[in-house]
Amino acid sequence: MRAGPEPQALVGQKRGALRLLVPRLVLTVSAPAEVRRRVLRPVLSWMDRETRALADRHFRGLGGDVPGVGQAPGRVAFVSEPGAFSYADFVRGFLLPNLPCVFSSAFTQGWGSRRRWVTPAGRPDFDHLLRTYGDVVVPVANCGVQEYNSNPKEHMTLRDYITYWKEYIQAGYSSPRGCLYLKDWHLCRDFPVEDVFTLPVYFSSDWLNEFWDALDVDDYRFVYAGPAGSWSPFHADIFRSFSWSVNVCGRKKWLLFPPGQEEALRDRHGNLPYDVTSPALCDTHLHPRSQLAGPPLEITQEAGEMVFVPSGWHHQVHNLDDTISINHNWVNGFNLANMWRFLQQELCAVQEEVSEWRDSMPDWHHHCQVIMRSCSGINFEEFYHFLKVIAEKRLLVLREAAAEDGAGLGFEQAAFDVGRITEVLASLVAHPDFQRVDTSAFSPRPKELLQQLREAVDAAAAP
Repeated sequence: MRAGPEPQALVGQKRGALRLLVPRLVLTVSAPAEVRRRVLRPVLSWMDRETRALADRHFRGLGGDVPGVGQAPGRVAFVSEPGAFSYADFVRGFLLPNLPCVFSSAFTQGWGSRRRWVTPAGRPDFDHLLRTYGDVVVPVANCGVQEYNSNPKEHMTLRDYITYWKEYIQAGYSSPRGCLYLKDWHLCRDFPVEDVFTLPVYFSSDWLNEFWDALDVDDYRFVYAGPAGSWSPFHADIFRSFSWSVNVCGRKKWLLFPPGQEEALRDRHGNLPYDVTSPALCDTHLHPRSQLAGPPLEITQEAGEMVFVPSGWHHQVHNLDDTISINHNWVNGFNLANMWRFLQQELCAVQEEVSEWRDSMPDWHHHCQVIMRSCSGINFEEFYHFLKVIAEKRLLVLREAAAEDGAGLGFEQAAFDVGRITEVLASLVAHPDFQRVDTSAFSPRPKELLQQLREAVDAAAAP
């Protein structure tokens, strides 16, 4: 339940401190002016004072650690009524305990994609999609071919893919080309003004897309579309991000494992399975610990429903019908420490892989960072810039909240975010491998930014 407003005297004292402090903390983002205007103010989630206090206590209790391993709950929670479920409810019930849930189709009933991309019979409206996007080039995976723990991709026009899809259906869901699945289509990046969906407030604090929007080069907002039988192999989401997925039409079957359980599924060579439904997992010689893994949490997601996938939950997803879905990956203060731990693990894996050249390769540590970025999409230097860009925006919100009455919503969210960035940045700055990064051209320097953030945290907490 949302708490009432702070006593006015207390609000005034906090704002007074921040008026003096925050203006000198605001950084300079290296993005074109038109991009800065577009992304300057993030859409802040509905964090009130009580929710911020609860979240702060939770993370203080962890002492910088990441939540431990747990068993999957007996069933997924189902949220039915938008009007009866607040952002504070989402924080308490799912973000802090890092648990999945399903939102009913009532949360997405007004979406443009659900009105225009679907026929009255509830199937993909191929005619509309062809008229609107037919000549767009899209990425398509072959579900019948394993390439490491994923599927090989090709690119084709949406027109060609829909032609294939129709023929696949007419042939009884079979094709000599295999089962092709349109995946990771950046439709929102390429068509930003399209009325496709309305971002749910529960997911509006989205640092990952906020950062990439500022750079104006990429995003983590995707459209998936494929026939019944198409699927995504066993995986955890990039950077150990959260994700949400909405079925515009069709149904999906989800198999989810809580963080840590995937370790029992590794084979004797240490590799994760490609398909957790494969009989090979019953081979105790190949998978000696598979019997230690609990059963997955299984979800059948109906049309219009929205699945929240928590940080670090490995999952496998099968389309039960001809299905179109919209999917986002996102990071914020609630899973930032998970992302940082994952990046440290990725660097350790790279360093172990090339350890034999440690003494003979000049700038070995630098090369490890280059390899890490190539494999993982980000390295320690870019992670610092990610933190810096988000910090700049939150400090700007704190300044505006300090200067305006009635700005408690922005103040509480920004103060919470700055606190989480401060904790993770402190760990990054102290990391020996980050200390080897040349930060001489960084503005501000990492330790300076850390000190500024700590002062902002103290000012926000001042009685």
